Amino acid sequence: MAFREYKIGARLFGVALGGSMIITLYLPTIDMTSVAATETSLRKQLSYGRIGGFSYEDPFLLGEGKPKTVVLTEDPVTGQQIETVEAYVYEPGIPFAGGINHPRVLGDGITDLSLEKGRISEADISAGAVFVVSRGSYQGETVNYIENVTATRGWKPEKVLSVAGDANTSYVGSGKIMFVKEGCWWCHTLLPEQTQDWQYFGVPPRLGDFNGESPTAFGSDRKAPDLLHVGSRNSSKEWMMMHFFNPRLVQPHSIMPRYDYMWGEKDASGNTIDFDAWGAAYNEYAKGESLYPPEVPEYAPNSQIRYLMDFILSLK
Repeated sequence: MAFREYKIGARLFGVALGGSMIITLYLPTIDMTSVAATETSLRKQLSYGRIGGFSYEDPFLLGEGKPKTVVLTEDPVTGQQIETVEAYVYEPGIPFAGGINHPRVLGDGITDLSLEKGRISEADISAGAVFVVSRGSYQGETVNYIENVTATRGWKPEKVLSVAGDANTSYVGSGKIMFVKEGCWWCHTLLPEQTQDWQYFGVPPRLGDFNGESPTAFGSDRKAPDLLHVGSRNSSKEWMMMHFFNPRLVQPHSIMPRYDYMWGEKDASGNTIDFDAWGAAYNEYAKGESLYPPEVPEYAPNSQIRYLMDFILSLK
């Protein structure tokens, strides 16, 4: 009798656990897929890539296997000047974003245009692809959709990256990995909540802003400012560099930890960064023995801090 009761209890526990997972995970996805993706959602998922956390293409959370975001003012095929466009480059082997793999999450109209006019189903992961967010008409309304410009305009990943150049290339997807890995969401949120928040941090996101994004990074607690629109409030690269290298350079009483280690060993010129010497110079400044703080070293092009800053500055 006792053994039978144990089995019944175990089964009831399984039913309860399964039910709670359905309510927590499955039912919300039904609501999300019934809502059309916003332009914000399309741009986020295309810049973040397949997943913004632990994954098989990036098991050590180094920002690998992610697309690159570029700004173009020249057609990569014809060489002619074009209106400034933001493109999302998936080099060969880079997994595509959720909306490319599962177009139904984009919502009515957007799915239709992305498949018919945008030709996203023709994207080939082995060859890579370039995507942009375009505008079209669906049932008399203007709709944003995803366009596979590799198929529609002949834009190849390698050529697009060459034309854009490093100065116009951002590692937004890799930066989100840094944001998650470094625990930024422990103190910062990406979700203004109260009316007072909206007045300072900007309007809260809409449900459609998260179609195709996995996972979201709302944050777990508010110990520091919300960052959802921080790129609009402060777009200064120099300020961001100082803030990440040592937050006390810009906020004397900041409780934020230093992220100087994300610079790596070399600066932008290939010189070894002497962190001990920098720390000694900063201590002199903090004690009032020096009038100016030491210069923050320029980061190398492939440094993790560049990834993180690119992500932060993309939050607009």
